[in-house]
Amino acid sequence: MYRDTLSLLGPALPVVSFLGRLPTAMCQLGSLLLVAETSGSLATAGLTGGALAAGQTVAGPVIGRLADRHGQREVVLAASLANAVAVTALVLAALADAATGPLMALGALAGATVPQVGPLARTRSVALARRSGADDRLVGAVLSFEGTLDEVSFVLGPALVGLAAAVAHPAAALLLAALLLATCGTAFALHPTARATAPETSATSTRTSAADRTRLPGSAYALRGTMVLQGAMFGASQAGITALTEELGAPAQAGLVYAAMGVMSAAVGLSMAAVPARIGLTTRWRAATAGLVVLSVPLLFVGSLGALYAVVVILGAAYAPHLITVFGLTERSVPAARLAESMAFLTSGIVGGQALALALSGRLAEGRGAPAAFAVAVGAAVACAVLSWSVRVTSPARALRPAGAERSG
Repeated sequence: MYRDTLSLLGPALPVVSFLGRLPTAMCQLGSLLLVAETSGSLATAGLTGGALAAGQTVAGPVIGRLADRHGQREVVLAASLANAVAVTALVLAALADAATGPLMALGALAGATVPQVGPLARTRSVALARRSGADDRLVGAVLSFEGTLDEVSFVLGPALVGLAAAVAHPAAALLLAALLLATCGTAFALHPTARATAPETSATSTRTSAADRTRLPGSAYALRGTMVLQGAMFGASQAGITALTEELGAPAQAGLVYAAMGVMSAAVGLSMAAVPARIGLTTRWRAATAGLVVLSVPLLFVGSLGALYAVVVILGAAYAPHLITVFGLTERSVPAARLAESMAFLTSGIVGGQALALALSGRLAEGRGAPAAFAVAVGAAVACAVLSWSVRVTSPARALRPAGAERSG
């Protein structure tokens, strides 16, 4: 299946889309480390990082909506260049010891201009598959592949930031992110496959598109909600892991524990293409959320570094199936004219949920220890399971475009 996926996408698109989404994974941690080092204030660093997350959460769906309406090429190109400028400005302001207000403003701008390469690459890949006449199994493989690229980027991105901070300065990591945005973001925008998601321009298709935009099913909002809860699991787990490793006298292990969880998630994500087609997406969703609940409960009882590694790595096996399945359900249930917007909403939901849960769980962990933070993760998992069993996802009628989408690499 992955051979067919790579044949469909071509050799260049996965590379530029992966490198184009790396800055998103780098900027959150990079901004925190940079501002903390230059200002000497963790509070200022937290406010700047929070502003960046808020900007991305609010503006992400707007960029997706613009891509749906005007095509990806112009929107991604403008956002990539604007984001590169905003990130560079944030670096220069931090190095110049700017006040908290300007740093927050630049952080919000850096978040608001994120070009959403991950969600838009997923939308583009699905469009290529649908226009080539691919069956649902290949579409599922495409979503698994894109989900794995996301997972790997969110493991590699912070690792690059940590490496740059160790051997040089956090500013180097953010300047690298800006360079990737300007080059690979531009390459993704200008790649010939961008035409696969170009909006129809005829009068008939315009009327159809306008009608489709009013028909977002209620299940789409539930799927967005479950992604907010998934983000909350990430944030609460991160807070709990940080608190427990500090308590155990090994704070440097926190990033490695979280990375190990990401590696397991990515590996399981790749295997999702092998799940038999007879197992429907709704069944997969319910199984994945059940896994989130069962595998997160042991977090409440870990008391050693070895146990933490074991529990967190095993929990990572449930993350990718949940994420990939929710993206798949969204692709099946929303009108094609709103797919990029919906994919961006899912990603923004993860970012927003993670930021909120990290702030809440961090406070709980300070006062009551790591189990309090992990309890938030377990609660979010239970809420995900409740949603999966209470929501019925239906597919709209789709008129597939003719085959012949560009596959040039």
